[in-house]
Amino acid sequence: MSSGSGNPHLALWISASGLSQGEIARRVGALGKARGHRQVAPDTTRIRRWIDGEKPRPPVPALLAEVLSEAVGQPLTVGDLGLAGTGPVLDSIQLPLLTEAAAEALSGWTQMDIMNRRETLKLAVGAPLVLAAERMLGGTARPLTRAAKGFDADTVTALEEFTAFFTQADASKGGALYRRAIVAQLGEIADRIKDGVPPSLKTRVFAATADLAALAGWVSHDAGRYPTAQRYWSYGVYAAGEAGQRDRGVEIVTRMSHQMIYLGHPQDALGLLGIAAKHATLPATRALVASQTGRVHAALGDEHQADQYLGTADGLLSDGLGDDVPGWVDYFDAAEHAGARAVSARDLADLGRPRKWASAHFKGALALRKPGFDRVRIMDRIGLAAALFHEGEAEQATDAAHQALDQAARLDSTLVTSRLNSLLDATRPYRTPAVDEVRTRARDLTATRPTTIAA
Repeated sequence: MSSGSGNPHLALWISASGLSQGEIARRVGALGKARGHRQVAPDTTRIRRWIDGEKPRPPVPALLAEVLSEAVGQPLTVGDLGLAGTGPVLDSIQLPLLTEAAAEALSGWTQMDIMNRRETLKLAVGAPLVLAAERMLGGTARPLTRAAKGFDADTVTALEEFTAFFTQADASKGGALYRRAIVAQLGEIADRIKDGVPPSLKTRVFAATADLAALAGWVSHDAGRYPTAQRYWSYGVYAAGEAGQRDRGVEIVTRMSHQMIYLGHPQDALGLLGIAAKHATLPATRALVASQTGRVHAALGDEHQADQYLGTADGLLSDGLGDDVPGWVDYFDAAEHAGARAVSARDLADLGRPRKWASAHFKGALALRKPGFDRVRIMDRIGLAAALFHEGEAEQATDAAHQALDQAARLDSTLVTSRLNSLLDATRPYRTPAVDEVRTRARDLTATRPTTIAA
């Protein structure tokens, strides 16, 4: 039976194949007979019904994917053709490597997000997550744009300015207040991409879209909408590939790995970072991947591997990242790496490893932080207070905690709230009026900003 909404993914791939519907029917039937499925004998009318939304029964979807894979010269899955379950828009982060089909998926995600239907999305973990990242970073999209009416130079400039403004706003104030505007803008861009991208603007359009998708993913993650964040990041990786900026995709994959650490899936984080390391070419992205990998090993309690990867990042930073560090990764600097070292030292201390004095690393990060990164600076201050409590410096910790709490009250961020939860844990051994006051203030803040686990 027809779904009533058609199957644009299948229609686009059939068009990309260059085959007539009759030839596709003939090839599917011949392949079916060769595989022992003599009952498979579609005709042109049946192909048209599939395009209109009818779902063929197994083994036809797999046969159709094989036929079209050979025709277009790249492997296609049943999900790519819109024939798996409820379709790739809902149940997968692995985008079809075709311009219009990928934009169609992105448009669907933004519409569900705006309608607040996040319960329909599931978080991807394990092999599906890592394999999707590998395919997106290693694959090459197939353009199928015939029209070119979606963008002009002024539109692209406006998109770049919009993204730059909200990126700064997120770094300084947290993104919860602006998230819906960012998602709506991303949905508009998806619809325009389906209308066509002029070849002369392709690099700028997809580079700006990758930046916007990365931002939409980050603010969604910071708002606790984790599956939604994954979808936006997956499109960001795809768009970076369309723009010819593979390292941009690598940076976005590190964001996906950060989420896996945050949600308690460190092995998945390592899987993503292993894929990212294979594709990172710029010194800045290589240093970022090494720093993040060291942090994950620390969370797993592997001090040797943590030191090795963190040391690699040290060396790359000492050698200099070059004069042409792209804007999308220029946040990764000595301060950001010091923050990773601080969290690594904290995690190792929590696991009973020899104390690394995380407070010294948090102080170093704070001294190096640039203006405008208020959220991460507040997270450092909370981390410093918690580390000082762990290190037995209750008086210093109390002073640091009050400074952090004064600033944390101005942000709406689950990442900040998670650090507050770690601060509460660090105060447990102390029973003094001064520390009780810290606990009361921290609990009052966390009560109005629910979150999941410590970051």
